Amino acid sequence: MTSDESIAQPGGAPRFSLAARCRSFRYAANGIVFMFRTQHNAWIHAVVTVAVVIAGWRLGISAGDWRWLVSAIALVLAAEAFNTAIEAVCDLVSPDYHPLAGKAKDVAAGAVLVCAIGAALIGVLTFWPYLFR
Repeated sequence: MTSDESIAQPGGAPRFSLAARCRSFRYAANGIVFMFRTQHNAWIHAVVTVAVVIAGWRLGISAGDWRWLVSAIALVLAAEAFNTAIEAVCDLVSPDYHPLAGKAKDVAAGAVLVCAIGAALIGVLTFWPYLFR
């Protein structure tokens, strides 16, 4: 934290800094890069995302249908990012195996699975009319 970030306003919040906002975007980008570097399932989600975007473009889907697909894609990638964060925290606080850390990781992975199944259903419902018209 730089000195301008630590100077509090009367309400206790740090003073606004464009440089600090830019750094926060860089930190977020670093997190996304970390996720794709370390999580094999993130690569699968990325490949499926590219396939969905190509299929949507080739089939000429409507703007309304794009909204559904973009929402589903964002949901799955965000779930994968949260899962990656939870795994990292579990590994930090419990470097050796601990059943509760294992449960936390399992639940986080299960959340990604729920989101991926939901996204697949959205994909089927969205593409079905374009494939069988």
